[in-house]
Amino acid sequence: MKMLKSTLAVLTAAAVLGVSSFAHAGATLDAIQKKGFVQCGVSDGLPGFSVPDSTGKILGIDADVCRAVAAAVFGDATKVKFSQLNAKERFTALQSGEIDVLSRNTTWTSSRDAGMGLVFAGVTYYDGVGFLVNKKLGVKSAKELDGATICIQAGTTTELNVSDFFRANKLKYTPITFDTSDESAKSLESGRCDVLTSDKSQLFAQRSKLASPGDYVVMPETISKEPLGPVVRKGDEDWFSIVKWTLFAMVNAEEMGVTSKNVVEEAKASKNPDVARLLGTDGEYGKDLKLPKDWVVQIVKQVGNYGEVFEKNLGQSTPLKIDRGLNALWNNGGIQYAPPVR
Repeated sequence: MKMLKSTLAVLTAAAVLGVSSFAHAGATLDAIQKKGFVQCGVSDGLPGFSVPDSTGKILGIDADVCRAVAAAVFGDATKVKFSQLNAKERFTALQSGEIDVLSRNTTWTSSRDAGMGLVFAGVTYYDGVGFLVNKKLGVKSAKELDGATICIQAGTTTELNVSDFFRANKLKYTPITFDTSDESAKSLESGRCDVLTSDKSQLFAQRSKLASPGDYVVMPETISKEPLGPVVRKGDEDWFSIVKWTLFAMVNAEEMGVTSKNVVEEAKASKNPDVARLLGTDGEYGKDLKLPKDWVVQIVKQVGNYGEVFEKNLGQSTPLKIDRGLNALWNNGGIQYAPPVR
């Protein structure tokens, strides 16, 4: 009898927990729909990823991911507000609920994914740490940087990566840390440090802002893996799924040749079943995500597919001129790959 009572108590507790967990699911989406916009955390000014233009509009691939989420949820990519955050502020802002999603050139690591109450929704950009130097320094390789003074942005994974690299190669260096990437770049330009280190995408971005970009070169070495992507709080699977599948939808759209220019016509007339499922003309896949049937159409129409967003912000027509490299699609020499909508 005691065993039966104990078993019933356990089952009752489990049921209560299950109901509580179910009731909590979707709380973030509910709050976003009530306030009428997505609050997105971005960098404090990184060209190509998130930086204000002359009118104050935030431009960049990270900002466009947030616009794509707003397009999926509201059918309107403008229903997003941005919080510009430095590296130290970003996680606290997400943990506290100040922002709904962090899309700020942030590296996916085990400690961040498992130990901070956060979860990464995918990879926007595959990157790696490198080194930017003035050509006058006369070095061709990072292994020639013994004794260098190195500028590093505080609160980033770069600090550990650089320490590991110099120790492994039996080299010495003097780190100087700064709260913002702009401070780090200005210190390189002023000669306070010999080298600026960060993710390579950030180095290209910072070089474009220097007075004489042509005087500086990014070293050939890439010393780490830095998968950068959007982050949300743990505990709300509905919201996590929306952010994750927004990014996947953009990648899938590029793979299928669906662009901002042809998406409306493709939604009406495509005979390709994969395209029909992606664009909501076959099946009810948006319903599973608590999104409208045309959620992918709105993303691509208003923001673009992954390739369009990459080229607009980072590609050869921009001051950064970054090659797709690892960020090309899996069937075109890269590793960008998204699960299918079906």
